[in-house]
Amino acid sequence: MRKTRDGVPMLSGEAVNDARADIGQNGQPEVLMNMTPAGSRKWAKMTAANIGRQVAMVLDDYVCSAPVVQGEITGGGTSITGSFQIEDTQDLANQLKAGKLPAPTRIVEEAVVGPSLGQEAINQGLYSSLAGVVIIMLFMAFYYGRAGVVADIALLFNIFLILGVLAQFGTALTLPGIAGLILVMGTSVDANVLIFERIREELDHGLSLTDAINKGYSRAFSAIFDSNVTTMLIAVILGFFGTGPVQSFAVTLGIGVLTSFLSAVFVSRLIIEWMVKGNENHPMTFNTAISRNLFKNLNFDIVGKRKLAYTFSAIFIIVGFAVMAYQGGPNLGVDFKGGRAYVVDFNKTMVASDVADKIRPVFEGAGLEVKQYGSPDRLRITTGYLAEDESPVADKKVVAALNQGLQAYSADAPVIKSTSKVGATIADDIKRTSVLSLGLTLLGIFVYVLFRFERWQYSMAAVVALFHDALLVIAAFPIARLFGLNYEMDQIFVAALLTVIGFSMNDTVVIYDRIREYLRENPKLTFAQVVNPALNSTFSRTMITFTTVFLVVFVMYVFGGETLRSFSFAMIIGVIFGTYSSLFIATPIILDTYGKKEERERLARGEDVTGVDAGTPKLSQANV
Repeated sequence: MRKTRDGVPMLSGEAVNDARADIGQNGQPEVLMNMTPAGSRKWAKMTAANIGRQVAMVLDDYVCSAPVVQGEITGGGTSITGSFQIEDTQDLANQLKAGKLPAPTRIVEEAVVGPSLGQEAINQGLYSSLAGVVIIMLFMAFYYGRAGVVADIALLFNIFLILGVLAQFGTALTLPGIAGLILVMGTSVDANVLIFERIREELDHGLSLTDAINKGYSRAFSAIFDSNVTTMLIAVILGFFGTGPVQSFAVTLGIGVLTSFLSAVFVSRLIIEWMVKGNENHPMTFNTAISRNLFKNLNFDIVGKRKLAYTFSAIFIIVGFAVMAYQGGPNLGVDFKGGRAYVVDFNKTMVASDVADKIRPVFEGAGLEVKQYGSPDRLRITTGYLAEDESPVADKKVVAALNQGLQAYSADAPVIKSTSKVGATIADDIKRTSVLSLGLTLLGIFVYVLFRFERWQYSMAAVVALFHDALLVIAAFPIARLFGLNYEMDQIFVAALLTVIGFSMNDTVVIYDRIREYLRENPKLTFAQVVNPALNSTFSRTMITFTTVFLVVFVMYVFGGETLRSFSFAMIIGVIFGTYSSLFIATPIILDTYGKKEERERLARGEDVTGVDAGTPKLSQANV
């Protein structure tokens, strides 16, 4: 191929303004290419001087096409024809447009999944989703009666909306996306739980059915709005800084937040008001015989146990990180340390440690981890061998080394079902963006809570509690390794960590909202005197939401497959500790930092309670 005296092409890809696949006048596929003004002038001279000769179009030292020049081309508009299929013209158009990039391309992150393994993941995601929906619907109907059935209808409508939006934008529903969908199902009923618990309270205060419904939706709105904003904040941060599976999870979560708000606040209200319209004696129920007196008249001294909770959390975190140090550091996945991972199937049950001993020599001392992956006859082999080399040649060399190591098991028919690769550079980027995502999430929540509740104690306590939750989940992983539960910390783990923060923040915001309400309605009581009543009055909602989300993530853990095992395990631990911290950490920290001077000023100033609705709970020192 002819080049200039400097050894460069006569015309570079920068001259290509655009290229697209099209159908010509003769009905045959073609590629239409447009040049920049400067490129058009050079192109005219080149084509005029080379009529009847071929022009090679080269990308990364590979000749994509070599059409024959039919005549001088002026104006930059060029039609490339030949024995093309439609796919050929699309590929060539993409290659011409990619040629505008001045740097060569290299694959820094790659995943290849075999068809049988992919179908298995699809089935696992489908079964998890169906089981999650059934469990939530049964629980809501069991606990809230007819109102629970309305919540179930709203849930189905919500799922329909999510799938419709994903289809409209052509978004692929990957396995992490299915995890996001399952989680949305678990949290979407939380808004209905808030509303129904409020309605039950108003009915207990003697309001009529219609008034209780109106008051319940009105009073629950601020807590629902705040909890959705914090979850959306997390979805945006994950979507912006995450890559691959994390982005899929974030997109589904973000869409789910919007559709859940619509279905819970508007759709369920529309159905309930239509059912009771003009009939105060309508048999609409917000409880059943079993749930009617459940969580009634609670008087737990929750804040009185705060020092015990502080001690437990400190011991758990210290022990967890000490065990992690003893184990040689966190069990990071390929996403964070770089390398290659292979899922290998055998025709019988394999012992992971024996396989590791056999193949370790072929990787020349590089890091190696072998563990069971979903079934006894399937192993996941992860190695840092040639992690710094991201070339295709290195990929082939690592696979060749793996096959050499597996020759000892040739009678067991080992087959590589899937591969994944993350270059060392992109692994460093993922670690950096993960830490940045966590930091930005905590900062965003601090600012939002400060804006909504107007006291720094609320923001500080919320962030400390959320950071505490993250540390507890991280500490749980090395402790779990002691009992044979060996899960990696990867991008999906980070998504789980931030989702746990969102779940915990939802619960905390609901409690904060009730504390603020009680302080406004009882201006002569101190903060300490309203904390326990606020925690006890929201306890039922806390436990119901915990139950629904826990059931969903447990189903995901059982049926979701090995790909989501780390995510669902982190969620199970996070849901437990998130609920615990909302009760025993977040609010008690406010109590311990609430200034006596601020308290005296609030009591002296008093807050205007004129116009407070009849039936609003009034507290006294006697019932605190």
